[in-house]
Amino acid sequence: MARILLIDDDDDLRGVIAQNLSIAGHTVIQAADGHIGLKLFQTTPVDLVLTDLIMPNTEGIETIVEIHRAQPNLPIIAMSGGIPRSTMYLGIAAKLGARCALSKPFTAEELHAAINQALTEAPPKPTDA
Repeated sequence: MARILLIDDDDDLRGVIAQNLSIAGHTVIQAADGHIGLKLFQTTPVDLVLTDLIMPNTEGIETIVEIHRAQPNLPIIAMSGGIPRSTMYLGIAAKLGARCALSKPFTAEELHAAINQALTEAPPKPTDA
């Protein structure tokens, strides 16, 4: 199973997701915001990052950019919801390196499918801009 860095400022949601992933056999490292997540990323090897987009301190978009810059092939899943522009933020996240975007609320099945897809698909090939 995978080592997953889970970054979300909602303690309750992060706890539910972490418990669900742990029951599925994954090892979950938790961070309450992007700043803490980036520090953990620098010191803890992970197979996948699952990050919220709207958070205090360091937001998810900035977190994705930094992680993608350091490890371009590391799968990242962005998640957002509950705000009027969450679809726009998820689209931006996908353009900046997230392999998958989940709109909150999502089901456990949708989460597991996104993780399986992100872990098994080949990383995107670089394009000339």
